[in-house]
This record gives sequence, structure tokens and C-alpha cells, in this order.
Amino acid sequence: MGEVADTDPAAVVRVISSCKAEQKIPYRTACRALGVSESWFYKWRERPPTSWETRRQCLAEDVEEIFRGSGGTYGSPKVFIELVRRGWQVCVNTVAS
Repeated sequence: MGEVADTDPAAVVRVISSCKAEQKIPYRTACRALGVSESWFYKWRERPPTSWETRRQCLAEDVEEIFRGSGGTYGSPKVFIELVRRGWQVCVNTVAS
């Protein structure tokens, strides 16, 4: 992926898509600027989310729900404990990140 090799592919696709939608920058130009091929962009844009991505999204939603439910007072250790109570199998470090 060139210059963005360490970046989440879904994030790169979102950036390219937003360039087109918000600033009318052609996909080809945005892809070239980010160092990815157009074919790579179209492949990633059309694919469904992976099971890992789906799980992370659900986890993020639960973390936010727990945090808001605590009135914004819970830190990652308490959020982690609540996630485990809800049946999640996660690491404290995952919750903290």
C-alpha cells in the first residue's frame, strides 16, 4: 500500500471516499496521493466488513454504552470488568486503547 502501509485499510478507503464526496477530488487523484492503486481502493471499498472489524465495532459500541452509563466516570479497568460481566472475552489493554 505504499506510504500508508501501516494504516487501517478501511480508514484509507474512508479518506478517499470523503475526498470525492466533500471536495470532488477524483478517486484516481486521491489514490495516487495516498500511494494506493485504484484497483486496491475499489477492492476494499466493495468488500464486506471482516468478522474482526464487526467484533471491534460491537466492542466499541459496548464500551461507549458502559462509559456513558457511568456518567463518564468509569476508566478502562471498570469498563473492562463490565465487559467481562456481559460476556466479552477481551484484554484490559484492548479496552484501554
